[in-house]
Amino acid sequence: MSNTALVIETLYDAPVTKVWKALTDHDEMKKWYFNMASLKPEVGFEFQFTGGRPDGEQYVHLCKVTEVVQNKKIAYSWAYQGYSGYSIVMFELFAEGTTTRLKLTHEALESFPADNPDFDKKNFVEGWTYITGKSLKQFVEQVSA
Repeated sequence: MSNTALVIETLYDAPVTKVWKALTDHDEMKKWYFNMASLKPEVGFEFQFTGGRPDGEQYVHLCKVTEVVQNKKIAYSWAYQGYSGYSIVMFELFAEGTTTRLKLTHEALESFPADNPDFDKKNFVEGWTYITGKSLKQFVEQVSA
């Protein structure tokens, strides 16, 4: 793991299967993550989406699924169209009774251009903290109607 790897752990009051579905089902992901054209939890599947700060530049994210272990782990490459750099994002799930612990690891952040403040590690920390600690948490813990 690189010296700039980011690791965030979050506990959800939801079973592993529900969190896994939220992380791997295209229709579910659109509700809490980014709006992508498609996603399949299959090694080699490539997908992309556009995202960034609401008041800032929007970046095309280029991703390719690199590892899948059903209900335990999904990892994919993470790069930006038109920019140097290549990183890996990994979501690992751990059942803890009726709850699920998610460990998110984003490796090789230092591979992105250092002269672009949007690629500063603190922005990744802020983004992933919001995504895993608020957006995904609210989504998987909501009571189904």
